[in-house]
Amino acid sequence: MSIFNRRRGRGLTELTVEKPGPKRRMLLVVNPYASTVSDRLKNVVIYALQSRYEVEAIETRERNHATEIVRSALERDFEVICAFGGDGTANEVVNGMVASEHSRDVPFTFLPGGMTNVIGRNLGLPEDIIDATEHLLSLADHFEPRRVDLGTANGRAFLFGAGAGLDADIVKRCEARPQLKKMFGQNWYLGAAVGTFTGNYMLRRARLEVEVIDSAGEMQVSKAVVAVAQNSRPFTYFRNRQIDLAPSAGLDTGALSLTTLDRGNPIDFPPIATRLLSQKLAVSDNRHVRVFDDCARATIRRRKSDGPQIPLQVDGDYIGDFDEIEFKALPGALSILA
Repeated sequence: MSIFNRRRGRGLTELTVEKPGPKRRMLLVVNPYASTVSDRLKNVVIYALQSRYEVEAIETRERNHATEIVRSALERDFEVICAFGGDGTANEVVNGMVASEHSRDVPFTFLPGGMTNVIGRNLGLPEDIIDATEHLLSLADHFEPRRVDLGTANGRAFLFGAGAGLDADIVKRCEARPQLKKMFGQNWYLGAAVGTFTGNYMLRRARLEVEVIDSAGEMQVSKAVVAVAQNSRPFTYFRNRQIDLAPSAGLDTGALSLTTLDRGNPIDFPPIATRLLSQKLAVSDNRHVRVFDDCARATIRRRKSDGPQIPLQVDGDYIGDFDEIEFKALPGALSILA
């Protein structure tokens, strides 16, 4: 049994590693509901990994289950934790790791099984499942973990980004219709973005006040309808096109980059969308956009205390509405194998 790679002309189960050393213990957390994960693919991936790792695979059953799995499993001397699914699965695994006192030196890695797989791409891992599995096999004999930064949003850790306000409303709108999300993929997100901007957004959501504190302790204040914190770049992808907000964001900068948009009127959508999809035009050059490159902490509040709560998305998953949202940078908080 194999998954055939047309580009390379060989199957996943034919992958080999020269001069194999001792096997390392791996916890493989599998989301069976992820966009491209199937029982057949899961079994073939495990079979291939077992040539270089002692693999214990556990499937998630519901939202946040991956976090529970990792918290309890880290008491059992695993040498690497791998998330096999999409960005939501990876985020839950990372949150399980940072919540455990046993995880300080256990590295995290990723196998792509979702729709966009931003986390894997931003860590420099292959996008194709066969290439990613082969890469992970090679790392068993070149085991050199490194530390990267994390961010938190109201205590929830994130790897690539989090958004408060309009951005989170778009994600919330997408997740409300999972069948359409699965059917239309990233086109559904594009449609949700257009619908959110053109759906009289400003009448339904309160404007925000954002307080940003940099690494030196200096504070700046901005008014916004959306505040996006980036821990790596790009912020996301539309198919193979990078969607970038803050060019200075990075996994090892020791700080977050925060981007704010001060209004969300329908007339603002075309110029902002053009810049988001352009490889030459910078979003930060739009007069309604402001970028804070050195953000140690940011607090987002409603300008009117009796207004609607603020929606929040973390690593592409909507996690709820809040009265106040706080972003924090966690330098060197996670060990990764990539």
